[in-house]
Amino acid sequence: MLRSRYRTTSTGADVRQTADEARAARRDDAVRAAVEQGLLGADVPVVGLLDAVGIRESARELRAAFDAVVPAGTPVLHAFAVKAAPLVGVLRLLGDAGLGAEVASPGELALARAAGFGPRATVLDSPAKTPAELREALALGIAVNADNPQELARIDALMRSAPSTSPLGIRINPQVGGGTIESTSTATATSKFGVALRDEGAREWVIGAYAERPWLTRLHAHTGSQGVPLTLMARGVAEAYALAEEINRRVGRRQIDTVDIGGGLPVHYASDETTPTYAQYAGLLREAVPGLFDGRYGLVTEFGRSLLAKQGTLVARVEYAKHAGGRRIAVTHAGVQVATRTVYAPAAWPLRIAAYDAKGRVKGGPEVVQDVAGPACFSGDLLARGRSLPLLEQGDYAAALDTGAYCFIHHYAYNSLPRPAVYGYAPGADGRVEFALVRAAQSVESIVAEAGGAYADALTSLGPR
Repeated sequence: MLRSRYRTTSTGADVRQTADEARAARRDDAVRAAVEQGLLGADVPVVGLLDAVGIRESARELRAAFDAVVPAGTPVLHAFAVKAAPLVGVLRLLGDAGLGAEVASPGELALARAAGFGPRATVLDSPAKTPAELREALALGIAVNADNPQELARIDALMRSAPSTSPLGIRINPQVGGGTIESTSTATATSKFGVALRDEGAREWVIGAYAERPWLTRLHAHTGSQGVPLTLMARGVAEAYALAEEINRRVGRRQIDTVDIGGGLPVHYASDETTPTYAQYAGLLREAVPGLFDGRYGLVTEFGRSLLAKQGTLVARVEYAKHAGGRRIAVTHAGVQVATRTVYAPAAWPLRIAAYDAKGRVKGGPEVVQDVAGPACFSGDLLARGRSLPLLEQGDYAAALDTGAYCFIHHYAYNSLPRPAVYGYAPGADGRVEFALVRAAQSVESIVAEAGGAYADALTSLGPR
């Protein structure tokens, strides 16, 4: 039976550990139930599972962490980074939990609107917004962070032709440095995002932009991401706060009323432990930048991965078990199409693998060094290399853990492999696991349609024959 495993303890660490254990237990129950209920099997060899209870708890912990460090009544919007898990059902659940949406494309905006997010709960960030995107956002009253001077000039023209009530700001790059993963470091000297604050003349340009535009009332910076230490994230926030203070002092009024501190809290992929926590990060920020938390500024956050990663599990059936060069290989249906970053950059994006037997039960027994391979036709399509696991045999299941963000939700159509179904799960009234379809599995007919099936004669009709 799936029941709450929380207990009253003397320390927050004990409660956190118990919550992590409860999440792991829910996951094991869900894998077994998915097999028992036919969501996984010989004809359905791969599926994504999302822990609805865990998602709600994660959202609640985020809100509580920042509520604890700001005065009552301080405006705080936690805008979920839609790119981390662009599924309408996930967005609806997070909206129901009191979060907003941070979007970076017309598609993400459409998803947020389909999920029910209103303009005041939506923030548009992107380094390449088109005039049409800006026009739509300003017409709707959605908050926009201008990425660069050319984009601000476009907003100027739109504001002259049709003044908007959108909260507007500028994104800066504090240039405080990167983390251990270069491709996800957004505050390096040459990052493509925002106005590079330490470049010659940039700081004065930003201050002048606010002085000339009373309708610029927000300032945005995003320093964090996977591999970025909390101290560096805090430095980025401190730079944004210092600039907001300087702008307000220089223009002679409290023009900037809200600071968007971005998101980027890293995820601990090495175990079920949740670390760092939102409470730890919020506490560090309060110590490092106390003036930002005295009630004078509203706050916007844009967390994504940290809300969803540990709430997702990718489960794949072992189609074959084989040997090569003395190494055992479990060939599964999960690889580059559902864990793209892990396959192409395994050192930067390793995933834990859990072994389950043919009935979906946690598999025991001696651990054996083995590879867990995917179905794509190239040799590097591996979820795990040389991993010590209970021996995976034909008909067993391999589960890639902590994959609720940036994994199976983001499909890569290598070999025209279909998108897997995604189910949410939670305990029912009787303790049994209940499932709800979040995204249906992709059909082969849909694959043909996406590949231009309706235009099969398009090229043969061109040119001389």
